[in-house]
Amino acid sequence: MQAVAGAARPRTALVLSGGGARGAYEAGVLAGLFETVLPQLPEDFVFDIVSGTSVGAIHAAYVAATTHLPPKERADGIVSTWREMHLGSVLKLQARDLLGLPLRALGLTRLARRTDAPDHSGDAVGGLVDLAPLERLVSERIPWDALPGNLERGEPGALCVSCTEVRSGRVTVFMDGELSNPAPWAFDPGAHAIQGGITEAQVRASAAIPFLFPAVRIAQRYYVDGGLRMNTPLSPALRLRADRVLVIALKHAPASSAGLPAYPESVITQPTFLLGKVLNALLLDQLEYEMRRLELVNAWIEQGEEAFGEDFLPRMNQTVRERRGVGYRPVRFATIRPSKDVGVLASECYAAGGRDRMGFLPGLLAGATLRGLPEGEADLLSYLFFDSCFTTQLVEMGREDIRRRSDEIVRLLRGT
Repeated sequence: MQAVAGAARPRTALVLSGGGARGAYEAGVLAGLFETVLPQLPEDFVFDIVSGTSVGAIHAAYVAATTHLPPKERADGIVSTWREMHLGSVLKLQARDLLGLPLRALGLTRLARRTDAPDHSGDAVGGLVDLAPLERLVSERIPWDALPGNLERGEPGALCVSCTEVRSGRVTVFMDGELSNPAPWAFDPGAHAIQGGITEAQVRASAAIPFLFPAVRIAQRYYVDGGLRMNTPLSPALRLRADRVLVIALKHAPASSAGLPAYPESVITQPTFLLGKVLNALLLDQLEYEMRRLELVNAWIEQGEEAFGEDFLPRMNQTVRERRGVGYRPVRFATIRPSKDVGVLASECYAAGGRDRMGFLPGLLAGATLRGLPEGEADLLSYLFFDSCFTTQLVEMGREDIRRRSDEIVRLLRGT
């Protein structure tokens, strides 16, 4: 059982972030990982921990449920869904749906869809857009029957899916597998962990971007996207004691403040502009903060050992473990991120003919996300543009980005 018995090598983790249609980039990176990186690793290599939130939770479940498949089959399976997408079939809008958007935004009406589960798990309530067709893709494309057996074999050792519980606002980490352990969350008042089988309901809940998509009921509580809080999805990997972490982010390298565009007031007061930036702050920028904090901890450990000797960290961790359950340790990590601005790609794709092939009402909705914005500014659209003209470009960019860094990633995962 490679994932648990691997004491001779570092414990590895794969961290998958979220961002709606931007997830096509993540699928491309994973396809490249299956095709070009994993074949260079020992034959029995499997990530010890796979942690995902939002669309990353969908991909995390796919990664965990397909560890028994050949690399090419895994790669083809994860990108085929994104390449076949057509916005008109993913967002099945009718005239009454479009007319109902203002009423749902004001809370005067709401979407509600019930399931046949005895405890009503999987029920979806609220949101502006009904994503039932996309949810069917989750049901059909992930081999759920294989997941329990893979986890029982330690392939991977733990699957973690992060959500936000609506009533309390707390992060909930659903986890399964031999390495899963809720104990480190007992010291965190803002989060808790639940150990048990992971199903479609937890994955759908994690992918439910607040306000836009319906909340999902699990047992007696409702959950939405886990990316609302800064301690996911990197936190589960660290709390389960990963030593080497591969992070797939969905935002290109942050620009310096000197390079930020100076938008006029007429742009920055547009609701679609503000909502796009809010989603960036909630779903993408928090991961940037987590990674900067990880770099800080690594530097703190290194400087502390240089100044006070090799026993610096063990002595510090005596107190740290009493207060947070898990001690600090150096963690090596690498981040794969889009080499181009995803919002700009969405804008270019829409202008180049994407609007003409998505159907009248979906095209009208997509166009509304760009109204009043300058050319190239399409952050909100990039979360909703579930169409192959956009997603195929992201898939190929993801594949190319990880191919360029495959040697670096192999060294990280080998522990060399």
